[in-house]
Amino acid sequence: MDSEEPAADPAVARPGARERAVLDFELRQWKHAGAKEEAIRARFGISATSYYQILNALLDDPDALAYRPAVVTRLRRIRDARREARG
Repeated sequence: MDSEEPAADPAVARPGARERAVLDFELRQWKHAGAKEEAIRARFGISATSYYQILNALLDDPDALAYRPAVVTRLRRIRDARREARG
């Protein structure tokens, strides 16, 4: 038997490298306040505000959902709960 991994479905588009990096970055847990913001500046060379604008746009992108469904779903729930709390 061949132990090759199955080929990716060509019908499922993937986000670009930067977008994948942002979604992958969201897998990490942060222990200290401000640590994530420092890591954003170090890893991506952008402000936290710019990072969160990119991330928020990705939450509405079906390709991002296909790439990291658990991350996108979790972050959508958090975003929706914050919107509801604001009324």
